[in-house]
Amino acid sequence: MKPDAPLFEPDEFGLTEHERALTTRARELAQSTFTARAATFDREARFPTENYADLHRAGLLAICVPREHGGEGASFRAYMLSAAEIGRYCGATALTWNMHVCSTLWTGPLTDDLGLDPDTRAQHDVRRRLHYERIVQRGAVYSQSFSEGNAAASGSAAFSTTARKVDGGWIVNGTKIFASLSGNAHYYGILCTEMTDAHTVSRRQTAYLAVPADADGVQVTGSWDPLGMRGTVSRNLEFRDVFVPEHEALMPAGHYYQAVTRWPHMFMTLTPTYIGIAQAAYDFTVRYLRGEWPGAPLARRSAAVKQLNVADMRIRLEQTKALWFRAITDARVDPSRDQVQRAYCAQFSAMENANELCQLAIRTCGGQSMLKSLPLERLYRDSRCGSLMLPWSADLCLERLGRDTLYLPGESDS
Repeated sequence: MKPDAPLFEPDEFGLTEHERALTTRARELAQSTFTARAATFDREARFPTENYADLHRAGLLAICVPREHGGEGASFRAYMLSAAEIGRYCGATALTWNMHVCSTLWTGPLTDDLGLDPDTRAQHDVRRRLHYERIVQRGAVYSQSFSEGNAAASGSAAFSTTARKVDGGWIVNGTKIFASLSGNAHYYGILCTEMTDAHTVSRRQTAYLAVPADADGVQVTGSWDPLGMRGTVSRNLEFRDVFVPEHEALMPAGHYYQAVTRWPHMFMTLTPTYIGIAQAAYDFTVRYLRGEWPGAPLARRSAAVKQLNVADMRIRLEQTKALWFRAITDARVDPSRDQVQRAYCAQFSAMENANELCQLAIRTCGGQSMLKSLPLERLYRDSRCGSLMLPWSADLCLERLGRDTLYLPGESDS
């Protein structure tokens, strides 16, 4: 099959030379290698270990590691565009790669934007250099665990996983559910509440720590046999009196909460996977109806209803991509109220429209397209999971968008 065109054409979207180079590398690697493996990872609910070895060799494990530390130094937008390209070919790889990349994106350009005092910056630089060296030199994989089955992942409550300060580090206790990369990451990036002597519990006390997977007291539990995104292997993580050394802090104390409030676009990093899936569903439909997909029936493009459905798909895809591109271009520290609301709109649209496009693709291509030898049924199952993803699930996006549209900051009806 001939090489695919860019998801976002560089000249039309005004991409930088760095963005062009990174998206091209990601697309060529994923199309040539990840496509053929995706069905196996899905069928066996197996983590895409081979893909991660390829990402490391291609320098993409370190895509957001600053250049002075041996990485690619990608900006937020450059990463998002590259991740969307990978999502076209293997959703599970793109989604788990996001969990890994955020450990470098959040500790790198995002933290730098928050404005650290000199002493804090110096300490942070020493600590993050250690993490970057692991990734660049050894291909270490980091995960990122939010969910606990409560309101913490959505930002409405403090995390129940706790870190209590002791000499030389912390003692961590708690459980994370739906923890992608469980049993496959070398370090688990854990969001937890740092306890104080006063026993107060606050979201402001959120700590972001890298817990070595082989540390005493770390256990992966539960089975993994879900509807979609099966290759993410998102089992439970349990931490029982786990000692975490001080140098494993991924962000300075108190800065995760500051990032949440001042860099909200950080929570959009799950969306590129679904933008890629939406494009993949459209691409499959066009090739299938034209009889270009291997094993597809003879061309079925003459039926008016199929032409209308493809036109509908193109319109929805273009609308979704345009809004999403604008939102990731908006991303910055201290965005405006409109920029944050646009981010909610883009998040909702990416997650919901990806599945709607897959549904329309199924209806348009017909029953034979649902065979497991073809990718469409996997795209459909993977896309259905997007609206559930925290911290910005589809329902939370609607709730916050509606509230923030009708109430200005500080307003109430009382």
